[in-house]
Amino acid sequence: MENILLVVNLILAFILVLLILTQKSEGGALGIGMSQDNFMLSRSAGNFMSKATAIVATLFIVCSLLLTIISRSELTPTSSVLDVIEEKSDDTPSIPENNN
Repeated sequence: MENILLVVNLILAFILVLLILTQKSEGGALGIGMSQDNFMLSRSAGNFMSKATAIVATLFIVCSLLLTIISRSELTPTSSVLDVIEEKSDDTPSIPENNN
């Protein structure tokens, strides 16, 4: 199950990168050089691309969360870091008292 989710996550990441790179920049040149004929076509194409990007991004995040939840069961710690520190502090020699 984990391997299948990992492959799906990689595919979604690749698709997400392609969708983002193929979108037209909205802030470039403040609209200079764009005719009114292309405005309606680019708006509908941009609307589809932004919806597709949002859907793929949501699927990518959900898949990543599922991978984290599944792999979390394998990462149970065997001992605490504090236990290791306490064990080491028992081995240290004590400071001798002042013999006046």
